[in-house]
Amino acid sequence: MKDLAMEIEDIVRCAGVMALTAFKKTNGKNYSLKGPHDYLTATDEIIESYVRTEIERRFPGDNVLGEEAGGSAGSGRLWIVDPIDGTANFARCIPHFCVSLAFFEENRVIAGAIYAPATDEMFTAEFGKGARLNGDIMRVSNQHQLSAASIEVGWSKNTVNSEYIALVQRSLDFGCSVRRGGSGALGLAYVAAGRSEAYVELYINAWDVAAGILIVQEAGGYVNDFWHDNDFTNSNCVLATNAALGEEMAELTGITLIS
Repeated sequence: MKDLAMEIEDIVRCAGVMALTAFKKTNGKNYSLKGPHDYLTATDEIIESYVRTEIERRFPGDNVLGEEAGGSAGSGRLWIVDPIDGTANFARCIPHFCVSLAFFEENRVIAGAIYAPATDEMFTAEFGKGARLNGDIMRVSNQHQLSAASIEVGWSKNTVNSEYIALVQRSLDFGCSVRRGGSGALGLAYVAAGRSEAYVELYINAWDVAAGILIVQEAGGYVNDFWHDNDFTNSNCVLATNAALGEEMAELTGITLIS
């Protein structure tokens, strides 16, 4: 049998190909809203169903938690899947989206993968074995000046607007370049790849960050303790940054980091 990392990569790559095929057929209208600015496409549900089927086939009896069909953490082995992170982009014909899958065992992320099919980029990590981009070793940026940092500030409809605006304003006041791409998973992957110095979001779900947190850590970055209560169905804030700016980013955001 293939090793765990290869199995995860197989699943997300196949899911990503399915997503890209559907994306090329979309017309910017084939979606519904679960709530204001909370998009759902038929592709989300099809891909999550595919991932669940593959996990059951390859790892019978494992628990699965997904954005669309839910699930519970249970005990023992757990998979967390986001079938399309960046659904609003996908629905509006913007090619910035990905499939994210993470595997937990004994309350620790053991392996994860994020695949962006539009750019054919596979971000992967295994606990204690480093992070890779399309097979090549990946490291966070070494930028140590906050005034030269590029950071992404994610937005959620569950965030109080004034708090989000204040965070963006503080970032600008510190001299940072600020952007928002609309995919938390890719935001974390870009920190791991050294494309951004930090990603921060005040309210985000576990399936958005499960793989990305491990990938950032294994690429040498710092993150906050998102899993502090071991309740994988809870939302939380997230901060991921390179090591050089960890202390300053913690001060800027008010979010405590772990290495």
